[in-house]
This record gives sequence, C-alpha cells and structure tokens, in this order.
Amino acid sequence: LSFANEEDEALLEEDQQNGSSNNDNDKSLVATTKNPEVDTSFLPDRQRDERLQEERKRLEKEWEQQQQQAKNEKLEIVYSYWDGSGHRRNVVIKKGDTIGDFLELVRSQLGKEFREMQNVSSDALLYVKEDLIIPQDLTFYDLIATRARGKSGPLFHFDVHDDIRVGTIDTRIEKDESHPGKVVERRWYDRN
Repeated sequence: LSFANEEDEALLEEDQQNGSSNNDNDKSLVATTKNPEVDTSFLPDRQRDERLQEERKRLEKEWEQQQQQAKNEKLEIVYSYWDGSGHRRNVVIKKGDTIGDFLELVRSQLGKEFREMQNVSSDALLYVKEDLIIPQDLTFYDLIATRARGKSGPLFHFDVHDDIRVGTIDTRIEKDESHPGKVVERRWYDRN
C-alpha cells in the first residue's frame, strides 16, 4: 500500500532497475509521499502546545482578575443583633470578606451601644441566616457564587424586604426575598 503518485512509483521502479539508489533521492521521495490532506491534529506539536499553554495562562489571569474585582465589590448587609429582642442594624463590607471579618465589624459597631459586646471576641458570636449557622471561614462571595439556600429562602440576597414567614412556608417555591440574618452571642445561643 503506497500513497505515492504514479509518477513517483515510476521513478522508484527506474531507480530499482538501474540499481542507482542515492540517499538524497530517498529522502526527497519520502518527503513527497506524505499526504498533506491527512488530519494530524492528534499528533504532538510543540508550537501548538505552547500557544495553548499561553492561552490558558491568559484566560486564568483574566478569570482571577474578574474574581478579585467581584470580591472587592461593596455589599450592604442588614442584620439583627439578637439578645432576646431584635436590634436591626446594617453594615457595609466587601463580598470577599469572611463571616468572621463581618462579625468583628459588627462587634465593634455594637460595642458602642451594648456594653457586653465590648468584652466579647468575634469568635464568640454566631451569624444565623435562614435557620443555618454560617461558619466563620466562608466568604460572602462563596455564598453568592454558589447560590446557597436555606430552608426558607436564599442566603445570597442580603437586602431585606418584608418578613416572608407570614403564612405557610413551602420550601419548593423559589422566593426572591429574605429576612435579616441574626447575630447572637454563642453563650446566649447555648442557653436558649
């Protein structure tokens, strides 16, 4: 089986008959026997691999810049400090801040008004949103990007509308509303 043209086959037969086999002729014959219409994209190609690697690096850098820009966006969070009665406040943070950073900011904000908050560390506070205790190592960006949901609504809508707990609660219905998260002391939470 040969992919050579009829002319190349005729030249090959003449060379075999004449007995003149030259290395230069063999190399040129091999070079002309390749079919240029065959798909060779599956074969290794150093230049193509380098271009793909550069494109990956460029896209990765672009993606990281977009993520960083999104994490630096400001976010206003309405929360309710709960010590047996609700004290609604709001605070502005970045989306990339963790829940622990948020609780530290809340602690410093509430320390001016509530004497007991001056002696409490942010580790002793809990952030409860939609009946879930949110871990302090998560960022608000994580909650927004993953579209985290509680049993009565989304966690990522931090703006507060009316209280949605009026009437029957059906978790199968997607709601665009949420109530403020509650900030409580761990000690108070454990007692009650």
